[in-house]
Amino acid sequence: MPVKVLIVDDSGFFRHRISDLLSGDCRIEVVGTAKNGKEAIEQAKALRPNLITMDVEMPQMNGIEAVRVIMRECPTNILMLSSLTSEGARVTIQALEAGALDYLSKDMRAWMAHSGSLEKQLRDKVVALGRSRHAGLRNRFSDPSASSSRVFKSEPVSTLKTSLDVTSPRSPTSSNRFASNSAQAGKTKETAKTAPRPSQSAYGKKAVPDCRVVVIGSSTGGPAALQQILTQIPANFPHPILLVQHMPKAFTSVFATRLDQQCDIAVKEAEDGDFLKPGRALLAPGGCQMIIDPRSSDKIKIMPGDDRLTYKPSVDVTYASVAKSFGKKVLAIILTGMGADGCDGARMLRQQGATIWAQNKESCTIYGMPQAVINAGLADAVFDLTELVSILGSKRP
Repeated sequence: MPVKVLIVDDSGFFRHRISDLLSGDCRIEVVGTAKNGKEAIEQAKALRPNLITMDVEMPQMNGIEAVRVIMRECPTNILMLSSLTSEGARVTIQALEAGALDYLSKDMRAWMAHSGSLEKQLRDKVVALGRSRHAGLRNRFSDPSASSSRVFKSEPVSTLKTSLDVTSPRSPTSSNRFASNSAQAGKTKETAKTAPRPSQSAYGKKAVPDCRVVVIGSSTGGPAALQQILTQIPANFPHPILLVQHMPKAFTSVFATRLDQQCDIAVKEAEDGDFLKPGRALLAPGGCQMIIDPRSSDKIKIMPGDDRLTYKPSVDVTYASVAKSFGKKVLAIILTGMGADGCDGARMLRQQGATIWAQNKESCTIYGMPQAVINAGLADAVFDLTELVSILGSKRP
């Protein structure tokens, strides 16, 4: 059956443009439109769509308020349309907190042009999110204790072919390798290939393994998953954390700031030269790549995005870098997301004997990225999101 879509936007141009782009796909059926938040709520209740595309700024009731009401009264998957500005990023993060699953940039020039890449991105997101199934959707982003029992339709696996020529020679450990280059005032903030283990019970004591760094990769659904995990990690967590979330440049700074406000650990958007530090998470900046500095393995290097790579930032690139720098002393976690970014990097990590965990299908918004790693036989363990929260949140020095 086709994905039923409700289009919500105060702009007649965008309502018609989105409808035209979606109507050309046999997997999608546009069942209605609305020009403000109040109409969106009425139409959501009457039409029961599988997915709503939601504008942010609208008269009478804006998109964020509409999302909150819809999540409370008739839970529905929602894709936000947002401008690529700091303000657009801020309100989009608020919409994700309210219950929206994902977002797409609203760049007038791109939407006016006959862009095949935009059309494909929109259609693929609509189909993937529209086929996700609810079980009484709750606001998991703003409520870390909420259940992760939703079940989602899996996505086909396709291996991402990228160049992972990241040189970062391993350097010896020193007693001060995790020294911070900037004070955070007021905050303390091993190679045999094996089949993936079916659940956390197969991982013995369910504890964070001995490692030098924890690296988490995510995409669609990642903001909610990261929030749920990071808010439960104690300030005295003994490892540095690197985060690679598919986000545009304007969004990562806002997202890192929001997480820092919510978490006991310190969270910041990574900058070139940042030191790895226990109890601090560094988020890869949008439009760039984050690797371990080849000259000093206790520091981060930020590189410009490479147009040859689909994702900027890319989980594959960061995974490959930490594999070369820290070998088996890495815990890599792959979370919800479309596509297969992280699979090639996970293969390099496995060759070094690192530990790789994947989020299970049942708790993923989109199962693509974890599924690619699991199907390739690279995951040491497969966990529900709430289990990852429990394991990482219970670790102490």
